[in-house]
Amino acid sequence: MNDTVTLGVLLLILAAVLTLADSAHPFWRRFFNYVPPTLLCYFLPSLLNTAGWVDGENTALYPIVSRVLLPASLVLFTLSVDLRAFQRLGRKSILMFAASAVSIMLGGPLAVWLLAHLAPELVGGQGPDAVWRGLATLAGTWIGGGANQTALKEVFQPSSNLFSAIVTVDVFVSNLWLGALLYGAGQSARIDRWLRADASAVEEVKARVQQEVEATRRIASSTDLIVILAVGFGATAIAHALADTIAPWIGANYPLLSRFSLDAPFFWIVGLATALGIALSFTKARQLERAGASKVATVFLYLMIATIGLKMNILAIADHPGLILVGIIWMAFHVLLMILFSRLIRAPYFFLAVGSQACIGGPATAPIIAAAFHPVLAPVGVLMAILGYAVGTYMGYVCGILMQLASP
Repeated sequence: MNDTVTLGVLLLILAAVLTLADSAHPFWRRFFNYVPPTLLCYFLPSLLNTAGWVDGENTALYPIVSRVLLPASLVLFTLSVDLRAFQRLGRKSILMFAASAVSIMLGGPLAVWLLAHLAPELVGGQGPDAVWRGLATLAGTWIGGGANQTALKEVFQPSSNLFSAIVTVDVFVSNLWLGALLYGAGQSARIDRWLRADASAVEEVKARVQQEVEATRRIASSTDLIVILAVGFGATAIAHALADTIAPWIGANYPLLSRFSLDAPFFWIVGLATALGIALSFTKARQLERAGASKVATVFLYLMIATIGLKMNILAIADHPGLILVGIIWMAFHVLLMILFSRLIRAPYFFLAVGSQACIGGPATAPIIAAAFHPVLAPVGVLMAILGYAVGTYMGYVCGILMQLASP
């Protein structure tokens, strides 16, 4: 189906899921107690790709949604941001991000070393086809993002066929984990009890922002909605215009800064959109939240979730079972370390989920995970993801060298 039809189908799926989630029927209430609506909004579109009705890799929807709707949603989410409230989240958020990056950096070499003893043919290869070269690019995107992956591809020079297989591993394994995190968001209270974690700081931020919004909320007029869209897309346009100038200029004049992904336009688009949203929170634009700016942003975010789901093919494991096994072992180490560290410092599941996705998914999905807990928390996800961009190339490079040493 073409992209216009696909967009219509996605909106129908979102409408059906969210309508049922709001239903008073006992069955649906019990069902959505265990299955978060966000997870279904992500999983059901993946069936379209798996069935071959949609080409998730080549659809034009994802670039538009990620480059236009995502930054616009970040602007609208941050309009009402309370920086003093976010400061109360404390150092545990940074510690969980650090644990996430380190666990990925070490998990790759561990997976390669383990399989080098059990099934060396899965992690062998020579020259450009050496599996460790492709996995090094996976480390870049799992710690930082696509720009970091591209940088490490140039450094380690894997073959085109190997790199294509690694992209499949990335999409399959990372999206499985994304689905698990979305499910966990609906069970966060139970998980926090098991982790013996104190989620009061997160709850305080949610309650404080939500209370302020509810106290001043009004029914939005058509003018309000136009102004909300103008602010969101206007700030996105400014971010794009600046990114299209800044990123090439840095790449041409300061190539060394590419190690920090500062020559990547998407880095600047997301970063500038967030900065503009925060700046607008100190102006009268903050009052747009009374008319539902965050609700409009939530609509954009649900479209982002559904579009990401289109890229997921649950049958992809049949094409690259060996490499996907490497990715699953790698991810399992990351998940285990995150759980143990979270339990050790008693960090709430919110920090575990956002810290993990800030690395694994970057700015495209970290705000989605944060917003799954509450829309006002979306900025936490993007701020953590920007840290991943900064360290992704360096830590990915170290990971690649360690995987080379661990290879058979």
